[in-house]
Amino acid sequence: MTVTFQVGDREFKQAGNLDIDFWITNPAGGLEANERSVSTGDHSFVAQHDGKFVYCFSNDNWSANSKEVSFNVHGIVYVPEAEGTTDPLEIEVRALSDLLAQVKDEQSYIVLRERIHRNTAESTNGRVKWWSTFQMGVLVANGVFQVWWLKRFFEVKRVV
Repeated sequence: MTVTFQVGDREFKQAGNLDIDFWITNPAGGLEANERSVSTGDHSFVAQHDGKFVYCFSNDNWSANSKEVSFNVHGIVYVPEAEGTTDPLEIEVRALSDLLAQVKDEQSYIVLRERIHRNTAESTNGRVKWWSTFQMGVLVANGVFQVWWLKRFFEVKRVV
């Protein structure tokens, strides 16, 4: 089983840290993974127990209120060992099927990450556009002010 995750934030006002706590608990109650203060992760392990594995993301100990966690769980296949077959062809087909499922999981995860990165790039592009417009306005205002100031400076003031 593999759990891959990345923490992000859509609120650009809060440039806080994006760290979270992450852990995986096996059906026996033991920890398969336990990480503190991480913003990305990729944890793989071979399940030694049958049953539900619990993966948790916690923001309790960190400052930022708004965090977005994108995660993907790969390779969840539950086949009890009692149902296993001994036919070599069926074993190979099952292995290929598992590999194909892993490729599909990875592809969907990559598509999700591409969407997140595209949204970030579009947001940055919009902010750069407005900043450039603001700079152009300041430049025009500065030019108008300088022309006005020079005209006023070279005016002939006569005292009669």
